[in-house]
Amino acid sequence: MKIEQLISPLDNRYNDKIADLATNFSESNLNKVRFEIEIEWLIFLCSKGGKNFPALSKANIKNLQALKNSFNEKSAKKIKSIEGKTNHDVKAVEYFIRDELKKSSSLKRYEHLVHFALTSEDVNSLSYAILMRDAQIIYLKQLDIIIKELNKRARTWSSIPMLARTHGQAASPSTLGKEMKVFVERLKRQRNSLKTMKPLAKFGGATGNYHTLVISDPNINWANQTKKFLASFQVEQNPVTTQIEPHDGIAEVAHCIQRVNNILIDFNQDIWMYIANDLFKLKLKEGEVGSSTMPHKVNPIDFENSEGNLGLSNAMMEFFANKLTKSRLQRDLSDSTVLRNLGVGFAYSYVGFSSVLKGLSKLQPNKEKAINELENNWQILAEAIQIVMKLEGLDNAYEIIKLKTRGVNLDQNSYAELVENLEISEAAKDKLKKLTPTNYLGDAIKLAKL
Repeated sequence: MKIEQLISPLDNRYNDKIADLATNFSESNLNKVRFEIEIEWLIFLCSKGGKNFPALSKANIKNLQALKNSFNEKSAKKIKSIEGKTNHDVKAVEYFIRDELKKSSSLKRYEHLVHFALTSEDVNSLSYAILMRDAQIIYLKQLDIIIKELNKRARTWSSIPMLARTHGQAASPSTLGKEMKVFVERLKRQRNSLKTMKPLAKFGGATGNYHTLVISDPNINWANQTKKFLASFQVEQNPVTTQIEPHDGIAEVAHCIQRVNNILIDFNQDIWMYIANDLFKLKLKEGEVGSSTMPHKVNPIDFENSEGNLGLSNAMMEFFANKLTKSRLQRDLSDSTVLRNLGVGFAYSYVGFSSVLKGLSKLQPNKEKAINELENNWQILAEAIQIVMKLEGLDNAYEIIKLKTRGVNLDQNSYAELVENLEISEAAKDKLKKLTPTNYLGDAIKLAKL
């Protein structure tokens, strides 16, 4: 297919940003994982499946392992060719392996055990669990980079004072670093949560009751045996299911990624506002254009791009969580096409990550603007005044200061005059006179350095 015919920007515009995820969720890799599962299951049956299965010699195990490791682009194309006839993807993998075993005089006697006692959903369940497991590793690695970069700026900018705003109005001061730290801690919480989420798979046959395995040997505890098999892939077993694993684990991951996306959307929007208010400037890049008609513009495009792509990821993740956890009776096939798109949800979030990191690299605090904004808003010290007055025993302190400051813009002189005229002790007045909008920071600097 020509590049101009690719419908998704993930496949062209953003392809270089999501290479690891694209490889992981590709159909070729899905078939490779199915291929490996089928071969490992054959080895497992003949090694630990009981007396009804022929034993494998060390040489045959070695040959099967060599076959498993031989999967390449040619193998992927052959499977797709078989699927064109069978119209069944898992069965195509089975037939491909059977054809390969027939080529070996020592392995062809095991051909009938390929896909033995399995439903395609057993293979798919484990396959998608493996893809999810590996995707989480890729995703968390990039999330850790964002957390690290934000934390670096939290510490570097820890003591740069800024006017905070609540409801968009001037409020008690903070520091640029502390505001960065808020997002660090929020992301760390979700990262730690995502790390605990383990992919689940089932291996219980057509309706989840291990029928075919039990009939092959009723003396074996097949739930325990299949649990061991799944564990060899670092995947946990869901032992009691219908024909499908109900995908609650995928929903948990999807919801967690939504929370990550929402935290970063919140961050992007805050940074956008800071840039609009000139608290941050953007480093210029040679050759970049901000507007096709206004040459002066330097736009916060990276944060805007990130916001859009994170929103697309949210739409996908919300749908996955809602759709995949519902199935008619034992199963219906509507989940199959949805599962094929799991990588899309991850990828749009991943593109959002890349844009955040690119935007962060361009940010530089405008310290002069931050100080000027604080110096023009001495009324924000009204909070401190009424607290000191209460410490002096004035229980109506809030009401007194509200009358003197609400809707009023104070400067250094009018603030000093207000303090001087208060009916409080000289010690309290001295305490208030030492305050300025740039040093009334509470523990903001300490918090930024946590």
